[in-house]
Amino acid sequence: MFQGKHVNVTAVRRKNDEIVFYEVPRTTQRWLTPFKKIPFLRGVIGIVESSAKGSQHLNFSMEAYAEDETEEDAKNGKPVEKAPPKEEKKSGLSAGMIVSVAVAGVLSFIAGKVLFTGVPAALEELLFSGLFESSVGHNLLEGLIKIILLLAYLYFISMTPLIKRLFQYHGAEHKVISAYEAGEELTIRNVQKYSRLHYRCGSSFMVFTIIVGVVIYSLPIFEWQGLWDRIIIRLALLPIVLGVSYEVLRLTNAVREVPFLRLLGYPGLWLQLLTTKEPKDEQVAVSIASFNRMRELDQQMSKS
Repeated sequence: MFQGKHVNVTAVRRKNDEIVFYEVPRTTQRWLTPFKKIPFLRGVIGIVESSAKGSQHLNFSMEAYAEDETEEDAKNGKPVEKAPPKEEKKSGLSAGMIVSVAVAGVLSFIAGKVLFTGVPAALEELLFSGLFESSVGHNLLEGLIKIILLLAYLYFISMTPLIKRLFQYHGAEHKVISAYEAGEELTIRNVQKYSRLHYRCGSSFMVFTIIVGVVIYSLPIFEWQGLWDRIIIRLALLPIVLGVSYEVLRLTNAVREVPFLRLLGYPGLWLQLLTTKEPKDEQVAVSIASFNRMRELDQQMSKS
């Protein structure tokens, strides 16, 4: 998936080698526009919107995959359920489905953050409650537990064929963006020369939330007494941690050409070693098609 100035585009290769596109104009609620210009607050809004839109595009990909499987079963003589008429669909999803998938994406994101906030705090309290007198040491251990859990989770899911393929497409997206930013012609051979890691990747954001969280939780005004007090404070501070982490991500991208300051972005790049995989040529071709389609639609919308 690529996000342009006016449109978001996802490309999917069907089993018959046809590349199909899911194109969604970029829109936002008018009342939200002023808030998206406010530092720290804009990050929280952007994250929620990205979760909703990402779920829509992922659902389109899964729907295309399911249709291919259904057609394959039909060819092999297996019984299949009758698919809805094509005219009932629009861009691969009905309006009702778009809303429901977007809501599910946002709720899944919130649930994941709540779980990822509460479990490490509970584990640290259970295992190391009497180790330090200062809360700073406990906060550092909690951050370390979060990192271990995150890396373990990403490692094990990346071993499944479906997620590995998803991470290969993620790497292909990064390669295409890097080649475009370098002024290269977008051919498979040119794109494959570039790294699958990129400073502006959203997965870097996960690392920054852990690092920023440790710093914010360690401020004297957020001292906690007991496990439940600790978890409640963490959950209450979650929007602040997300907002600050978003600004840190923007900063690391802004200074990526400065020799020493570019090191600030390295933790995010290291995490991408897990969230991306080296893509195959056919996956790069799909990413190029998606990027070119996004640019084409952006140009059309800019002129209209």
